[in-house]
Amino acid sequence: MPHWNSRGLRGSSLEELINFTNERYRRDGLALLQKIPTPIVPVQIDPQSRNITLAYFEKTSTVDYIGAAQGVPLAFDAKETAQKHLPLQNIHAHQIAFLDEFQKQRGLSFLLVHFSVQDEYFLLPFATLKAYWEAAEQGGRKSIPYEAFEQKYQIPQTGGALHYLNAVSLYLEEIENGQGSEELC
Repeated sequence: MPHWNSRGLRGSSLEELINFTNERYRRDGLALLQKIPTPIVPVQIDPQSRNITLAYFEKTSTVDYIGAAQGVPLAFDAKETAQKHLPLQNIHAHQIAFLDEFQKQRGLSFLLVHFSVQDEYFLLPFATLKAYWEAAEQGGRKSIPYEAFEQKYQIPQTGGALHYLNAVSLYLEEIENGQGSEELC
């Protein structure tokens, strides 16, 4: 069974940024998005600090965030990489399956990706993610290169917030106009 340790906190600064942004979106009436906690079962707790020092995952989680923006259901995961590509090993099969099923239910699925070396943020449409995932399963590249992240989906960070709803809006517009490689059912 998988165990939790300090590696489970990778990407926490990205999640903090998204959480702050989501709170601003909620306050401004733009969106209601929630962080989905990963269910864990504590095994060891430090009696002094009362911190969990060892735990195991109760079950596989789906994605990091789910909610709605202006009536559009959204589900996405946050990923961070210090490389010039996003390793597909950072994404799990059950996450791909959930994002795919969510998209089939007329929701919008995507990743928010932070390239830490460049300090750049992107929305990665689910269709792009799925294409690289399926190619990797057939023996192809095991990562998504930086060049595959379209500049039009680059997300600005200002005022302590990651303003990703503009990229979401563009993504949705392209799907609705049949310009994207996927369509809402």
